[in-house]
Amino acid sequence: MSFLAGLIRAVGDVTVLTGACLRELLRRPFEWALISEQMFRLGVRSMPLVGLTIAFTGAVMALQVSYTLAAYGAKLYVGSFVAVTLIKELGPVLTAVMFAARVGAGITAELGSMNVTEQIDALRALGASPVKKLVLPRLAALMVMVPILTMIGDLLGILGGMYVAVAEIEQGAGYYWSKVREFLVLGDLLSGVGKTFFFAFFIGIIACYNGLNTRGGASGVGRATTNTVVAASIAIFTSNFFLAKLFLVLQSAFGGASW
Repeated sequence: MSFLAGLIRAVGDVTVLTGACLRELLRRPFEWALISEQMFRLGVRSMPLVGLTIAFTGAVMALQVSYTLAAYGAKLYVGSFVAVTLIKELGPVLTAVMFAARVGAGITAELGSMNVTEQIDALRALGASPVKKLVLPRLAALMVMVPILTMIGDLLGILGGMYVAVAEIEQGAGYYWSKVREFLVLGDLLSGVGKTFFFAFFIGIIACYNGLNTRGGASGVGRATTNTVVAASIAIFTSNFFLAKLFLVLQSAFGGASW
């Protein structure tokens, strides 16, 4: 019962923080410099991790799928399988999980350290809003960079699959790409990238909430960081199911698989 009460309280507090972010978003001046800095710190520096993870995922997927499809005489469709699976599901989810582990933990540790050393209280004493100066730039940067890195990762994953198709299956690169183009439609890309905005929001708001509410010194920062990674990962996997259903309904309602 205490766990349920704590969960409800946390959801309420996150909702309040979200409302504060929306209010600060409408207030001038806009913190473009802070947002740009966070886009570089949180997004650009995460590119090697995301790129390597998804590139090798695409390669492994092509390798494993080629043997499975060979039993049905469908090995030539490796490119289409890799592309659709990466772009609709694995690319967005893996990118979000990487961000939750690297960026979400980093945000919580940074804000948590500021909180336990009373730097955030000093910011309030100077008349500045911690939400505007600390939370909103990080949240905005994530909602821009997570979709961008997802698309880059998708491309690298497809290229990883192509390498395996050419080197292991002895399939021509041109044929591989023809199957990617044949089966991949705009709706797949829109649904995959559309999920990442929600994932980025969950990662950012959970990380900032835990950071701003850190108590107990260095050990408290460690607990808050762990809580962020766990909560953000759960939010990503849970929401992915409902978002997948939502985008399938939208895809059906607005022209089927071709939109």
